[in-house]
Amino acid sequence: MQSTIKNLPILAGVYQYFDAAGKLLYVGKAKNLKNRVKSYWRFVPDFTPNPTLSTRIIKMLHEAYSLEYIIVETEEDALILENSLIKQLKPKYNILLRDDKTYPYIYLDESLEYPRFEITRKIVKGKKITYYGPFPSGGKALFDALYEVYPLIQKKSCLKGGRACLFYQIKKCLAPCEGKISPKEYARIIEEAKISIHKRNRLILALEKKMAQFALQERFEEAAKMRDMVKSIAALAPVSNVDLANSLDADIFAIQNGEERGVIVKLFMRGGKIISSSYSYFRHTHIFDANEAYKQALLEFYPPDVPRVCKTILTAHTFEDSEQVAHALSMRFDKKIKILCPKRGPKVKLIALAMQNCDELLRKQDNHAIIEQKIADLFDLNTIPYRIETFDNSHMMGTAVVGGMVVWNENHWDKKAYRRYELHERDEYGQMRELLSRRIADFAKNPPPDLWILDGGQANLNLAIQLLKQTKINLDVIAIAKEKLDAKAHRAKGAAKDLIYTPQGVIELQSSDKRLHWIQRQRDEAHRYAAAYHQNKKRKEDVQISLLNQKGVGKATLKKLIDYFGTFEAIQNASLEELENVAGKNIALIIRNCNS
Repeated sequence: MQSTIKNLPILAGVYQYFDAAGKLLYVGKAKNLKNRVKSYWRFVPDFTPNPTLSTRIIKMLHEAYSLEYIIVETEEDALILENSLIKQLKPKYNILLRDDKTYPYIYLDESLEYPRFEITRKIVKGKKITYYGPFPSGGKALFDALYEVYPLIQKKSCLKGGRACLFYQIKKCLAPCEGKISPKEYARIIEEAKISIHKRNRLILALEKKMAQFALQERFEEAAKMRDMVKSIAALAPVSNVDLANSLDADIFAIQNGEERGVIVKLFMRGGKIISSSYSYFRHTHIFDANEAYKQALLEFYPPDVPRVCKTILTAHTFEDSEQVAHALSMRFDKKIKILCPKRGPKVKLIALAMQNCDELLRKQDNHAIIEQKIADLFDLNTIPYRIETFDNSHMMGTAVVGGMVVWNENHWDKKAYRRYELHERDEYGQMRELLSRRIADFAKNPPPDLWILDGGQANLNLAIQLLKQTKINLDVIAIAKEKLDAKAHRAKGAAKDLIYTPQGVIELQSSDKRLHWIQRQRDEAHRYAAAYHQNKKRKEDVQISLLNQKGVGKATLKKLIDYFGTFEAIQNASLEELENVAGKNIALIIRNCNS
């Protein structure tokens, strides 16, 4: 490593420290690789870590065995690559924030004759697009309230119909499709709705009036819907007396590392008023570094396709790379962006409010996060497992072989992130290898979670660790399986025990332990999801087998085809020549005719 350091280029780039086992310890970026990496060390009289560095970095350097680097063109490129590698590879000594959400915006395309409010998380093409937000929570309620209170065009398809529909009859639309309202009159309604996005008391009063009417008519479900809308809209922003008269647009970030966990608070100010806020927790760490935390939080919050970026970003603390982050964001969005840490003036009140929210959130008991924190402590995980991926495969005697991945994200099942896999390996170990390898290949597009849970024992755990080691990704993994008696899983009713397999050893928890229940819940959902996909696939295959049997294709021939092609789908997609080579001309023609 000493030789590598002495021969580093005087160029911008990213450097990576690894331990003796090849595990990634730390990722950093530099304007000048040679100078930056040399600053970590003292070369005389011995090659030792620089004692002026932080305890975290000195500890990392004592574990470091080798160094690798990647050259890039500019320091901004190094900053972006560093953040991407930290997100994907999860190095041991970098700060890991689980804060990669994209937040919804309400937008309006005023180039249309009769515009509608819509929700988006990405840039919408158009010359007269106005964005409102972001709204981390409650945005959908605000959006629904606009259509509840104002007679707007309810559906995109309404104008295409050419005649008034049910919405006109129930007075939720004024039927522009039949010309019953002019564009000019409709524009006045749109203006009223736009004002209500900022002055939400108008919406709240209108919704409360509707709620009272529904209650009098004993339409309690509709009254409850109005009540829930009011609650969501009222909770959009923290209670605050801060109101800047200069119509400031700014995003405010505050990060605090508490005794048990850390928290990121974001406040969004538009037109001098706070319109919404959000927060997320991260695991308490003794290696906390404010520079890395703010750098990661800002680069993650402003991806290239975010609908709107404020020119002013306020942070509660100064951090070393603020100028580089501001320049990188300015280049990304082609506009001048400033990152400020105000020490005086009216903006200090915004920082104080953000920090007050940090303190309150750290003080407050978060029942949802308690179990995740206990799991992190029990297994000594790198981070609190807010996002978990659990894997299982399913088959029946080697047929209809499938795998499933379910995702638990911040106390709910993220069903949009579930994935089904058609597997081709014949043994269960090979199937799990294929399943995990395909997920790892997708990390560049969909970054790894905080924790993997595998259905299976020590063999599956070792497999996952091996695959992750090959790709130099730091990802916590555990496995769950029934205990074995006489080398067989013991499944006698009422006596089967679940054992947890970890890199440190096997853990047996009491059957009443809530941590065990939490892991079992993840496993059971993965099993349900994979089994449902298997049953569906098996039914389809049974139909295909029956049809081919009726056409004269026997079981032995079908087995030969499956062994060669792997799946029925592959058989269907095979060329006539390929089918002839495996099963002969007559069978090939039968299969082709069945597919046509």
